[in-house]
Amino acid sequence: MAEQNRKLEMYGGMWGGFIPLVILVIGLVWLSVAGRGGVKPFWACAWIALAVGLFFARSKEEYCKALMRGIGDKTGIVIVTAWLFAGVFGKLMQAGGLVNGLLWLGMTTGADGSIFVGLVFLAAMLFSLGTGTSTGTCIALTPVLYPAGVFLGASPAMCALAILSGAAFGDNLAPVSDTTIVSAYTQGATMKDVVRSRFPLAISAATVAMVFFLIFGGNGGSASMPEIKANLDPAGLAMLIALVVVVASALLGRHIIESLIYGNVAAAIVGIATGKIAPTAIFGIPEKSGGSTGIIQAGVDGVVGAIIFAILILAVTQVLVECGIMDRILEYARKTFVSTVRQAELFIIGVTIIASIPISANAPAELLVGPSLVRPMGEKFRLAAARRANLMDCSVCTVFFMLPWHIAVATWYAQTVAAAETYKIAAPSVSAALINPYSWALLLVLLFSAFTGWNRRFAEGETGETA
Repeated sequence: MAEQNRKLEMYGGMWGGFIPLVILVIGLVWLSVAGRGGVKPFWACAWIALAVGLFFARSKEEYCKALMRGIGDKTGIVIVTAWLFAGVFGKLMQAGGLVNGLLWLGMTTGADGSIFVGLVFLAAMLFSLGTGTSTGTCIALTPVLYPAGVFLGASPAMCALAILSGAAFGDNLAPVSDTTIVSAYTQGATMKDVVRSRFPLAISAATVAMVFFLIFGGNGGSASMPEIKANLDPAGLAMLIALVVVVASALLGRHIIESLIYGNVAAAIVGIATGKIAPTAIFGIPEKSGGSTGIIQAGVDGVVGAIIFAILILAVTQVLVECGIMDRILEYARKTFVSTVRQAELFIIGVTIIASIPISANAPAELLVGPSLVRPMGEKFRLAAARRANLMDCSVCTVFFMLPWHIAVATWYAQTVAAAETYKIAAPSVSAALINPYSWALLLVLLFSAFTGWNRRFAEGETGETA
């Protein structure tokens, strides 16, 4: 984050600088525990935090300038721009029938019980990879795949968790995911390096989770569901071509925004070619004043809430940085318990997970610690930018996808209960999220990587300090 060497004087010293963060966290936890969490409700928490912080600043003008420096941060601008195109890409993928294509993939194999749960996990992985949204994956797939799994002999809890786990996988790895974008650009990493080096971590965790689902996914008994089968359509799988375009472009070293534009164009072409998307559905004159102009507007609308909250988080973080709080935390860590590469990586994992616990959306948690704690700690031990990004991104996809007040888990459970009520079947307890197989496997893989040095990379070919 720019201008980190500035000093912002606060009444109460360092503790005065903590006031905006404390108010923000209290508000987030309060709304989340009350079941009212979400990026738009969180706007008010951040607004109040910034407003109250002004009265603790010795120089009101310098405080306001600090907020502007945070909001105008170069990294933040890249992230916001990328989110705009990622939001449209996700809407195009959904409009192109990817859901029904994945339903066809999962229900025409004759699989039942634990095998079907494995297919549900695979379908959720592909959908979240293609759209980059964990909440969107839960909303799109749960109403159909959950009841289908139960009627085909799957364990209700395991079938529901297969969707949540698949959603976490895509959030962790997809180039169009908000967490992937934030982790890469707060660490100064290229999307090419991030995707390539993160793949072994994510796929290792996914393999462990898949084995878990195949062993524990079934419970016997099955029944057909003709009303669900009526929605099967393999043509929707053609939308995965657009995902391949984005990933290939990113791996070739193209800028993420360039890659997303290519993906948007590819998704539109495939959707139109398969007859799933009409050109006027992408952009057209609305019938009534104030109506939507189509998928592009819907895609942008879908990320506006996250963008505004991210901007406010950047402002809060800048106050912490310019008050010297983040430097004090880093200095304390270096003097007390961080003296090796291994300890530095465990520090990065720990602070990221801690930041993700009270905040209901995981990308803002990365914004809070990424530029101010993760990057300087990683750079001190010469960790490669992609390695820092991977440690941070994998961390926010572990505990985050287990706790019920987080957006993805709350959305997943609400959709599961709604589907259960519709088809008069059992719904698991929300506590089932605590055993999310992918997130636990990812945490174990991450810790294994930090302790052993597997997948670790250093900047400019250096070997780093003592492990």
